[in-house]
Amino acid sequence: MGFTRGELEGFRDRAIPEFMPRHPRLVFVGINPGLWTAATGVPFARPGNRFYPALVEAGIVPRLPVIDDDGMPEADRRMFFDAGIGITSIVQRATARADELTRDELREGARRLTTEIEELSPKAVAIVGVTAYRVGFDRPKAIVGRQPDGLGGAQLWVLPNPSGLNAHDTVASLAAAYAEPARAAGVLA
Repeated sequence: MGFTRGELEGFRDRAIPEFMPRHPRLVFVGINPGLWTAATGVPFARPGNRFYPALVEAGIVPRLPVIDDDGMPEADRRMFFDAGIGITSIVQRATARADELTRDELREGARRLTTEIEELSPKAVAIVGVTAYRVGFDRPKAIVGRQPDGLGGAQLWVLPNPSGLNAHDTVASLAAAYAEPARAAGVLA
């Protein structure tokens, strides 16, 4: 998989197609698409991102999906959709880094996400990014873990972001955190 820096910049501000089964049981929510994600149309696509390795280590999915310049094969998408797993973002606009987003974008994204979750009716939602959650949902003192209020009728967790910029979390610690909402949603025994 390879894109030049210039090619990736061409994907700035784009949104990606929805990565959501018809009836999700568990929805993972990133902050916003990165440029690799916008280029491939696959959430968490940047090489080195620990999202998919953490899902495999937790037993949420049986194997790593294939992600290349053309995206993710339909069989791998089905692996997620058949398990009832969807992936979306608070903000739909692609940037190189999440810190390029404004407070207003995060707040508007939180409102849109709440409506989306109400319509989808999953059992559990896992937002991966505590700082974005604090800003977008006006919860400045929120901590990582299950949130008492839920979101759109679903149980809500705020969990560590799998980006390599969040270096203090390992694949193992991410897997342990991601397993909690997966168990609550019935995706993981």
